[in-house]
Amino acid sequence: MTYIARCCCQACEIEAEGEPVLNALCSCDSCKRRTGSAFGWSAYFADANVPAIRGELARYHVAANDTDRFFCAACGTTLYWRSTAFMPDHTGIAGGCFSATPLPGPTLCATDAKRCAWLTFPEGWISVP
Repeated sequence: MTYIARCCCQACEIEAEGEPVLNALCSCDSCKRRTGSAFGWSAYFADANVPAIRGELARYHVAANDTDRFFCAACGTTLYWRSTAFMPDHTGIAGGCFSATPLPGPTLCATDAKRCAWLTFPEGWISVP
C-alpha cells in the first residue's frame, strides 16, 4: 500500500509505503501545540519506506525534543517531522493529512497522563502514560 499525505493547499506531499510502524494519538504538549487541538495523530514509517517528498517545505527545529518539523511554505500545514530523540530513522507524518488514502484508525494513546479529561478513547486501546 502506498499512502500519500498532502497539506491543505495540496502544494506539498509525502509518500509512505507499507503500514506505519506506529499509528497513535498523542496528548503531549508538543503535539497539542503542533495541531492546535486536544491531541496529535502521528503515523511513523521507517525512513526507507518514505520514497518521495514533494513541494516547497519550510523547517522548524524544536530544540526541546530535537525534532525537525516540516511544513508547507504556502499554507503552513505541518506535514511531517523527524526526531533524533524519538524513533530515529523514522518519519512521523500527520495522520489527518492522509485524506486521499486514509490510514487505518490508531490503536494507541501516548502521553495519556496529559490527555484532556473530557476526551475518551475506544475500549481496547493501549494507553501509555
